[in-house]
Amino acid sequence: MQVSRIRALRGPNIWSRHTAIEAVVECAPEERSVAGLDGFETRIRALFPGIGALRPDSHEGPVSLAHVLEAAGLALQSQAGCPVTYSRTSATSEPGIYQVVIEYSEEVVGRQAFDQALALIQAALDNTSFDIDAAISQLRETDEDERLGPSTGSIVEAAVKRGIPYRRLTSGSLVQFGWGSRQRRIQAAEVDTTSAVAESIAQDKDLTKMLLRAAGVPVPLGRPAVDEDDAWAAALEIGLPVVLKPQDGNQGKGVTVNITDRAQLNLAYKAAADIGEVLVEKYLPGNDFRLLVVGDRLVAAARRDPPQVIGDGVHTVRELVDIVNTDPRRGVGHATSLTKIRFDDIAIARLSLQDLKPESVPPKGQRVILRNNANLSTGGTATDVTDDVHPEVAARAVAAAQMVGMHICGVDVVCESVLRPLEEQHGGIVEVNAAPGLRMHLMPSYGKGRQVGEAMVSHLYNSGDDGRIPVVAVTGTNGKTTTARLITHLFTASGLRVGMTNTDGVYVNGRQIDSGDCSGPKSARNVLLHPDVDAAVFESARGGILREGLGYDRCQVAVVTNVGAGDHLGMNYINTVEDLAVVKRVIVQNVAPAGYAVLNAADPMVAAMADSCPGQVIFFARDRNHPVMATHRAQGKRTVYVDGDAIVVTEGTWREHILLRDVPITRNGTIGFQIDNVMAAVAAAWGVGLSWETIRSGVASFVNDSDNAPGRFNVMDFRGATVIADYGHNPDAMRALVSAVEAMPAQRRSVVISGAGDRRDEDITEQTAILGQAFDDVVLYEDACQRGRADGEVMGLLRQGLAGATRTRHVEEIQGEFKAIDVALDRLQPGDLCLVLVDQVEEALAHLAKRVSDAAQGR
Repeated sequence: MQVSRIRALRGPNIWSRHTAIEAVVECAPEERSVAGLDGFETRIRALFPGIGALRPDSHEGPVSLAHVLEAAGLALQSQAGCPVTYSRTSATSEPGIYQVVIEYSEEVVGRQAFDQALALIQAALDNTSFDIDAAISQLRETDEDERLGPSTGSIVEAAVKRGIPYRRLTSGSLVQFGWGSRQRRIQAAEVDTTSAVAESIAQDKDLTKMLLRAAGVPVPLGRPAVDEDDAWAAALEIGLPVVLKPQDGNQGKGVTVNITDRAQLNLAYKAAADIGEVLVEKYLPGNDFRLLVVGDRLVAAARRDPPQVIGDGVHTVRELVDIVNTDPRRGVGHATSLTKIRFDDIAIARLSLQDLKPESVPPKGQRVILRNNANLSTGGTATDVTDDVHPEVAARAVAAAQMVGMHICGVDVVCESVLRPLEEQHGGIVEVNAAPGLRMHLMPSYGKGRQVGEAMVSHLYNSGDDGRIPVVAVTGTNGKTTTARLITHLFTASGLRVGMTNTDGVYVNGRQIDSGDCSGPKSARNVLLHPDVDAAVFESARGGILREGLGYDRCQVAVVTNVGAGDHLGMNYINTVEDLAVVKRVIVQNVAPAGYAVLNAADPMVAAMADSCPGQVIFFARDRNHPVMATHRAQGKRTVYVDGDAIVVTEGTWREHILLRDVPITRNGTIGFQIDNVMAAVAAAWGVGLSWETIRSGVASFVNDSDNAPGRFNVMDFRGATVIADYGHNPDAMRALVSAVEAMPAQRRSVVISGAGDRRDEDITEQTAILGQAFDDVVLYEDACQRGRADGEVMGLLRQGLAGATRTRHVEEIQGEFKAIDVALDRLQPGDLCLVLVDQVEEALAHLAKRVSDAAQGR
């Protein structure tokens, strides 16, 4: 079994909406049915009993090693605790070659599981050992390292429930919610509106106390200390007992409380000084509470108890700690609800205060404290007390957060009980924490868990707000770039700042920020990251969808212009037009439930996509009486068609008209494919909800020149002759162009053409076969990049296509695109027409523009 390609599908794809690993796997003839591999299934089940059922997707036919790879890759992740359920193995058109798809929740884990599955299969084939427990343990550890922590994860989960899109920006906890100008960002439990100044204040515990005291919030007395002697002097000034903590610390690191003598203080000073400047504070007797403030309200509260064990009269303290740490809820770090109790010098020192040693056997029922602070990160426990918090205590916590400037804040309070105001019991606020940990509220050791993630999402977005901007996805064999540009123009006319991706580049608010073919998911994701984008229009090409899936989870409108032959068929196991339709259909399958699919009713494969749309459908076609159009219109649904000299949009009995003479790119309705593009764009704008005044004025002001739509039927005047530049590069495009130019008067017609080497032979020859029936002169040139073809090979195929030409009388072959253009232009006479099918769009248009300018100036 050989694996020739592995891809990570990071968005909705042709297989499912799940993120997945996709691999191309080749099985030798004997590997195409494991039933013929003597004892293989028995051996692999012995190595991995949890592999599950082995069967093809159809539940019929032989099970190949590729199917085993699929089952093992999914089961390994599942056994490691990853939430994955989807997998598939699909046979390709080539015997013995399969596409294996395995869902992942974390890409690194998915790739690791795939490699382990390969190793497992090899071990079963070779009848060697495989440590399944070690493999699953490794996956589990990787997953814990890669996935979001409980705090950030709870916020993301709450956002997903509300339909708010998110994107993890780093391998850590920096996450973006929403798109474009509607985006918000969090870092763990800290939001983007919290200033660096506020965070700096919260980290400076002495400054924080000063500000809180000024706001009338009770805080303990204290001051910084420069060394152990100064710390002891401060303790005597304040009065014992005291607390020592780092001035700029977190998670309870270096904190020691209830210090009553110099020896304890010296030890505590060393622990705090290892982290930073040391602060000495008055020890407040009572319980340790964490109050979580979000915005202007208290959303959760927990009592934190220090790590402790209960004597049983049998085991030593050290053994009791080991027993407690076997609790499956206790882990290392923050991945679990509880953290293992640390048994270090601080714990031993705390034991000595209780006249105990690690080897002591405490009597049954004795409470043994292992630490003075109660942070969960050092092994403490939490009990939910949210419903017990007195309004005055809550008000003090909110005041503390607002005085420091925190939007999400963990306020640490020490008092006997939160049932009474702090002032009545000499309690106080001892610390204010930026980016507080949430797991004590999500999964308390005792009591009710609180949905604090939902509170934070509600702070970021008001009720009913999902943080999305309008997204329109456009695909098809021909017309998608012009349609995308026209939709962008309509959005701009409505006053929105638009991000657009297409085969020419990435544009934001009219400015090009990237060049080249940017019709893939990476460019789409970059646009959705941009803070100046109010709406997005994405040309979604076949290659990007196959390579990585979509760059977004769903769109408001999906437009499919057409599906034709000759567009990269024979590549990536897309061999037929039906296969290509499956790829293009992905954007329709991922329309929002309240969104629309805009589909060409005249194209049977496009019209059939309506059944896959989760939202509603707008059909368009020039023929209003097409059966699909007539049926849809009779049902009172949305349609767009041509009636006489106007584009008509209908829904039920409602009608709206746009006169074709007011739509420049249709040239008074003579260019059929441009009419189709306009109908698709108008339908998309309607689906998004733009006003008809905006739509009408927008299509009237759109001109498909080399600036607005480079390489898309750009019409120029050259010494009284008509020159048209277009990027058409497949048979369907040739037919559309021939139909368009035949509607334009001309004395003599010529065409300049090359061919893309990555097309099938028959697709290259068919292009010139079509052009040979419509043009008098043909100038052939060779592309700058032959895309894997030998020199002269494409030219030969183009000549072959002209063999049966009925109109073409003169054929010339030229080396170089610009030279070919010059040859054709120099022959033009007033009244002639020349179609230039450009390869290097930007450079060729610049060359044409210079020739036209020179001619206009008589040069």
